[in-house]
Amino acid sequence: MGEVGTARAAAASESMRLNNKMKLSAMALLVAGLIGLAPISIAQPPPQQSAPDPIPPVANPQSVFERAVDMYVAKKYSTALVAFQEAAAGGIKEAAAYLGVMYSEGQGTRPKYAEAMAWLRKAAMAGDPQAMCNIGILYYRGLGVPQRYDLAMQWFRDGAAAGSGQAMFNIGVMYRDGVGEKVDFTEAMKWFVKASITGNDKAMNSAGAMYRNGQGVAADYVEAARWYRQAADLGNPDAMYNLGMLYKQGLGVPQDEAEARKWLAMASEKDQNPADQ
Repeated sequence: MGEVGTARAAAASESMRLNNKMKLSAMALLVAGLIGLAPISIAQPPPQQSAPDPIPPVANPQSVFERAVDMYVAKKYSTALVAFQEAAAGGIKEAAAYLGVMYSEGQGTRPKYAEAMAWLRKAAMAGDPQAMCNIGILYYRGLGVPQRYDLAMQWFRDGAAAGSGQAMFNIGVMYRDGVGEKVDFTEAMKWFVKASITGNDKAMNSAGAMYRNGQGVAADYVEAARWYRQAADLGNPDAMYNLGMLYKQGLGVPQDEAEARKWLAMASEKDQNPADQ
């Protein structure tokens, strides 16, 4: 289905940035009890009553969310799923975005696309740009909903307007591949550049390919190498491979077999360790 990929609520660092802006009110548990008066018997004094069991403290939803993120990063998905549900019930809106991804990707549970969509919509209504992007991906792929490229583009645009680099990249892919839109390389390049500014390595690699192929811009191997290198430095294996091939062929960079082998080997190693991507 092209390069449109899932923007994982996993960037844990982005969620933590948002969480630091939230002001949480303290939670208190109020217990109301009735004290009954019993008649006093002189012959038989009232039996001594044991002290009531202490009431367990209420967990702080923000702390629960932070622990859930740690467990998610550690790939302890089953435990993370429960913790995110608890955090979401406590009012942490970012937890809903994670739950949407976990239900759509089958992390800690089997894929449940209707459940995923419900959580993603909650997060999107709260203004989460990644959730907007992920709703678009479900429509793009037809997962749990009819495949609707028009709705996918609508949600990608909403996510892009809210700052999602992944959504910007996905819009570029749709224009480049002519999915739901007419092929428009100039428009695609515009969106790849916008997404690159947010640090999206896939968009950088795609911009490099556009320069190499002369799509939407004049063919320029020097510019292609520059874009590939930016993406490769961020760990993108496709960009590593593409940069290696430029060195091998001497296009935009000096022909250098040693440098070519280095980048091609790095790309191969990265592909064999997808968890690092």
